[in-house]
Amino acid sequence: METQGVAADVATVKLLIDGAFVASRSTQWREVVDPATQQVLARVPFATADEVGAAVAAAQRAFAGWRRTPIGTRARIFLKYQQLIRDHMDELAALLSAEQGKTLPDAEGDVFRGLEVVEHAAAIGNLQLGELANNVANGVDTYTLLQPLGVCAGITPFNFPAMIPLWMFPMAIATGNTFVLKPSEQDPMVTMRLAELALEAGVPPGVLNVVHGGEEVVNALCDHPDIKAISFVGSTRVGTHVHHRATLAGKRVQCMMGAKNHAVVLPDACKAPTLDALVGAAFGAAGQRCMAASTLVLVGGARAWIPDLVTRARALKVGAGRVAGTDVGPLISRDARLRVEGLIAAGVAQGATLELDGRNPRVEGFEAGNFVGPTIFSGVRPGMRIYDEEIFGPVLVILEADTLDEAIALVNANPNGNGTAVFTQNGAAARRFQEEIDVGQVGINLPIPVPVPLFSFTGSRASKLGDLGPYGKQVVLFYTQTKTVTARWFDDDDAGHGVNTTISLK
Repeated sequence: METQGVAADVATVKLLIDGAFVASRSTQWREVVDPATQQVLARVPFATADEVGAAVAAAQRAFAGWRRTPIGTRARIFLKYQQLIRDHMDELAALLSAEQGKTLPDAEGDVFRGLEVVEHAAAIGNLQLGELANNVANGVDTYTLLQPLGVCAGITPFNFPAMIPLWMFPMAIATGNTFVLKPSEQDPMVTMRLAELALEAGVPPGVLNVVHGGEEVVNALCDHPDIKAISFVGSTRVGTHVHHRATLAGKRVQCMMGAKNHAVVLPDACKAPTLDALVGAAFGAAGQRCMAASTLVLVGGARAWIPDLVTRARALKVGAGRVAGTDVGPLISRDARLRVEGLIAAGVAQGATLELDGRNPRVEGFEAGNFVGPTIFSGVRPGMRIYDEEIFGPVLVILEADTLDEAIALVNANPNGNGTAVFTQNGAAARRFQEEIDVGQVGINLPIPVPVPLFSFTGSRASKLGDLGPYGKQVVLFYTQTKTVTARWFDDDDAGHGVNTTISLK
C-alpha cells in the first residue's frame, strides 16, 4: 500500500547516507504491515533520485580511504559485528517476526544463517589471497592481487530480511568495497537494525548506505555509472530485468531468482525422518523460501506414503509467528495470500487431487491475518500451473515416477535449478542422482541443501544469472578484480644482456 503522506503517530524508516540516519524528503511512502494482524508498524519512504545519488556519492567518497584500510582492521570490525548480532539475537528475531510473519525460531534461524556469513567475513585475511610464481623467467616473478571494485549495490527480498542482506554487504565491505543496500520495502526494519549494529561495530561513514524504494530506485542503482557491481535475490521477473539492465550498463551482476525445488523419494528411504524433513521443508516459513522443497517426486512404492504425509502436515499449527508453538505463520501480504489461493483453485480446476486444503484456516485472535495452511496436491503433472509456477506459499505438489531414471529426467526437464534432494539408503542411487541431476545444489537425505559459507550458494539454470554465487569463495572473486603483476629487479651492477626485440622473458 502506497500513501502520499505520513501520519505523525507511526514510526518512519530512515535512510542511511554517509553514516547518518536521515529522514527522506520523499512524497511516496509504503506502510510496513504486520501480516498477522494488518497493524501498521511503520512507514518506509521510496527514496528520491537525489537521495539515491547522495548515497552513491557517499560510498564513492568513502571508497578512497576504505580500500586502503588494512585487512586486519576490516576483519576486526566484523569480529565485533558478529558479537553484536549475537548479543541482539532475541531483539532481531522479534522485529523480524513482527514485520515478516515468521515464527520466532525461524526468525532466529534467518538471523543466524546471515551471522555465519559475517563470521566468514571476519576471516577475510585468509580469503582475499593472491598467487605468486617465483622466478618464472630469469629474475622474473609473477603475482596476482585481488583488489576491490569500488561502489557495489545489493537488492534484497522480503522473505529473508536478515540473512540475505548479511550475505551481501559484509563480504563486499570486507573485501574493500563500499556498499549501497536496497532492502525490501515490505519489511525493512530488521535490516535497518542490522545497519545500526554495523555502524556500532565500526563500519566508517559512507562505507555502508541504505536506501528504500521500488522500481525507480532499482533502476537508478542499475544505471548509476559509479556502481560497479550489483547482487540481487528475488523473483525471476525482477532478477532478469536487473541483470539485463545492469549488464548493459557495464556492471558485474549476480542474480539469484525463482525456483521449483524437487525432492525425490525412493521407496527404500527411512520413512519417518524423510516425512518429517519433507513437511518441514515444504511448509516452514509458510513456503516463502526460494529453497523450499515445494515439489515432491515419489518413486515406486513411496507413492503409498501420501496419507502419512498428509497426517503430518495437518498436525502443523497455523498462527502468528510470535505465538509459541506456531509452525506456519502468515504470508507476507494480502496480495500474496490471494495469489496462493488463486493457484490452489487453479490446481483443482486443472485436475490435480487436493489431498489437504489449507485455505481459510481459523486462527483465533488473528482473523485478519494473511494465513494459508499446509496444502497438498497429488496427481500433479507438468503443464499444470501449480507445477509450472513458483507458488511461494505453503503448498506441496506431488508427482510420481516409476524409476529413478524417470525421476531424474523429470527434474532435469524443469527449467529451474536452485536445489534438489534425493532420499534413499542406497549409496549407489544417491551417487547416480548427484552426478546426473542438472541442478546446482543437491541434498542427500537433506531437503534444503543451502551450503555453509565455506562454500557458496550455487543455484543454476533459470534460477541464476551471472557466473559467481553469493557468499563463500565465489563471492570474493565477484567483489574483487584480479590484477597480475610481472616484475623483475636488477642489481646495481647488472650489466644487462643486450636489446631483445622478442616477446620472450629470458
